[in-house]
Amino acid sequence: MIQVNTKNCSAFVPKDYFSLREDALSQAQAWLQDATGEGNDFVGWVHLPRDYDREEFARIKAAAQKIQAQSAALVVIGIGGSYLGARGVIEALCSPNYNQKQKDTPNIYFAGNTLSTDALTEIAELIGEQDFSINVISKSGTTTEPAISFRFFRELCEKKYGKEGARERIYATTDAKRGVLKALSDAEGYETFVVPDSVGGRYSVLTAVGLLPIAVCGIDIDALMAGAANMMENCAQGGAQCPAWQYAAARSALYECGKKVEILACYEPSFRFMAEWWKQLYGESEGKDGKGLFPASVEFTADLHSMGQYIQQGERLMFETVVRYDQPRTTLTVPFDESNGDGLNFLAGKDMSFVNEQAMDGTLLAHVEGGVPNLIVRAARNDAQNMGELIYFFEYACGLSGYLLGVNPFNQPGVESYKKNMFALLGKPGYEDMRAALLEKLGK
Repeated sequence: MIQVNTKNCSAFVPKDYFSLREDALSQAQAWLQDATGEGNDFVGWVHLPRDYDREEFARIKAAAQKIQAQSAALVVIGIGGSYLGARGVIEALCSPNYNQKQKDTPNIYFAGNTLSTDALTEIAELIGEQDFSINVISKSGTTTEPAISFRFFRELCEKKYGKEGARERIYATTDAKRGVLKALSDAEGYETFVVPDSVGGRYSVLTAVGLLPIAVCGIDIDALMAGAANMMENCAQGGAQCPAWQYAAARSALYECGKKVEILACYEPSFRFMAEWWKQLYGESEGKDGKGLFPASVEFTADLHSMGQYIQQGERLMFETVVRYDQPRTTLTVPFDESNGDGLNFLAGKDMSFVNEQAMDGTLLAHVEGGVPNLIVRAARNDAQNMGELIYFFEYACGLSGYLLGVNPFNQPGVESYKKNMFALLGKPGYEDMRAALLEKLGK
């Protein structure tokens, strides 16, 4: 079970910070469990590990097996919550170098998360003459980045396999009943999976949104859901022993004591995109009404040689949350060197996990002494079940944190501002007046 250690923030917050928040946490808990709080239309993820659609789950596994048999590559098209969770899980459990490894499962290419010509072209070049399938993920089908990418790769697919062949290789994860992508999928005969109405994008990794690409990589999605179910039961009980309560309370207290930035750190490079998923989860959920911690991330120990200086001695506006695994997946011993030119023979024979552990502890002590509180989130190991626990833990703690902050954790009204400007500048019909005004502001 995920554990949270808050002792390294105790010197920075009042001693009674948790008890002062127990009533508010109880209220937030009730809002999540009973779907009675603000944004309650989007709390379907709360009981998802118990109530998920078993029939669709079986179809996801069957589709994953079909993709594995048919294709050497899968193009996953989506942006934000439609791809970050899946990519985070795949890289954390398989490898950031997944596509370069020898394996029996298809390469995964993530598209539709940028408007870069070079990025889109490169994916097509990397696929080359390989057989490929597509999983397009969009509730509406009209979000600009994935919609353009889907046009591009759908055309490639139809040119390579014809319309009939492409129909067997395109999978749409979208709204159950409505939207452009749903209508197109029904007309063309694509197999579809559901983005639940009650689950927002950033909370959707344990739905078909994340599960299909994750399953294609050979990850055990049954274990992933079992881990999430374990954490769901723990969070439903709540109380002082609940790790989500502990994390939410500590974050709230540190924020009220003047900390404005939360840095998520891990000593495993494979965790990088889990941190990207976490940044969206907390940034979109809390950053509104002029409130909220700014979520940032670092990769240790690499970033200790770059951002480490600022963290140690820069402005004291941050705290760290460090994800630690108790058991490494592999072992590697430091070799003995006869010449000992680097002076490291004192480490010869020791496992690299031991060296990494001492780096974690040494960094923690230095940062705390330098005025940077640390929260430790511990998992037993980096596997599918613990990943399921970790995902649900962060999601539930995020819901609690948003309610403690006094915001709706399940909307994102600010995201629409740039889209309106972009549509106007692109010349979308209906935005003509706005376009003229924007061009004048830009001096064009």
